Amino acid sequence: MTLTEKDSQYLWHPYTQHKTAQAPIAISRGEGVLLWDENGKEYIDAIASWWVNPFGHSNKFIADAIYKQLTTLEHVLFGGFTHEPAIKVAEKLIEILPKSQQKIFFSDNGSTAVEVAIKVALQYFFNKNEKRTTIIAFENAFHGDTFAAMAASGISFYTQAFQGMFIDVVRIPVPVKGKEQESFDALKNVIENNNCAGFIFEPLVQGAAGMVMYEPEALAKLIQICSKNKVLTIADEVMTGFGKTGKTFAMDYVSEQPDMICLSKALTGGTIPMAITTFTQEVFDAFYDDDINKALFHGHTFTANPTGCAAALASIDLLETDEMQDNIKRINASHLNFQKKIEKHSKVITARTLGVIFAVEIKSDSEESYYGSMRTKLYNFFIDKGVVLRPVGNIVYILPPYIMTNEQLSKVYQTIEEAIEMV
Repeated sequence: MTLTEKDSQYLWHPYTQHKTAQAPIAISRGEGVLLWDENGKEYIDAIASWWVNPFGHSNKFIADAIYKQLTTLEHVLFGGFTHEPAIKVAEKLIEILPKSQQKIFFSDNGSTAVEVAIKVALQYFFNKNEKRTTIIAFENAFHGDTFAAMAASGISFYTQAFQGMFIDVVRIPVPVKGKEQESFDALKNVIENNNCAGFIFEPLVQGAAGMVMYEPEALAKLIQICSKNKVLTIADEVMTGFGKTGKTFAMDYVSEQPDMICLSKALTGGTIPMAITTFTQEVFDAFYDDDINKALFHGHTFTANPTGCAAALASIDLLETDEMQDNIKRINASHLNFQKKIEKHSKVITARTLGVIFAVEIKSDSEESYYGSMRTKLYNFFIDKGVVLRPVGNIVYILPPYIMTNEQLSKVYQTIEEAIEMV
């Protein structure tokens, strides 16, 4: 029995309709930007396995840090205890995050990082005896699959089974070029007509929406509006954090800073699930009280897992090396050159680049759904060519490990060009 056959007998995969989906590819090994399946076929991982592996697979530097930690302290409960790896992660993040961030809260993944932030936004006002129950989010946002994170997400087919069960969320347009004022006016209107606790956003790039991009100046204006009206702001940097946009954090481009930041994915270099939500001192102080009921009663069994902390520290060390920073600039320059070439193609609607993120929108004869026929055709073509890319409808994006070579990038670009001719 092959691994794929055993999989079909036992496993339930994410975002998969098993009755109609093709069998998953069984991966047996990974090294650098490459993956090999059980039959020995080689693939270029051009999306860093859902954006988590910026330094490639089986990274020895991170693996050594994990091994060393495993032989010292693999895990200890974080309720009533602490340990050096967690403190070191906190110290390092406070050093590199926007200066507004002063407190670190650990959880398990991107969804839970967002869940913590939304709960804190709502309880912040509850602790102050204010009734504020509305969360503001962008249209077509994606913030995760736990309940509050799902409520804040705007991709309907992910959430339609749960309508009527969510917290109160009101959506505003994304301030893409030419529609900034529409977004500003919508935010002001929502705040005026609702008791708003927080505004959550993916800074500068909406990942699951198809790498939709907007400018730092527009985001700064939205944060200013929220600040003026005492609405807490939450930057969901789960995807954009740790170098993806060309800077360590997307918020490094923005003049105004949020009250909270959510981190995960590349935090541990794709090795161990871990997430962090960071806060301003002012937010933390609203929970600091003689009244036990004002505490944040939220936790996870593996909160601040020491092994995950060791992986995070090693990952941040790698990110800060001159070699990795040069790689990010090299990939950005390569993307920009490819963008200039491909955006002139008759079948291309638009192409865009930010940092190591590249996206191209391909013309379609009909309105293309998220998991529609074009997406399936493109995905199958890429897999057949040995390139891991997961189109979003008619949008193909690249978000590669920072160690991808120019030759490997060229193969990815060539495969995308061939796919555009094919559709």
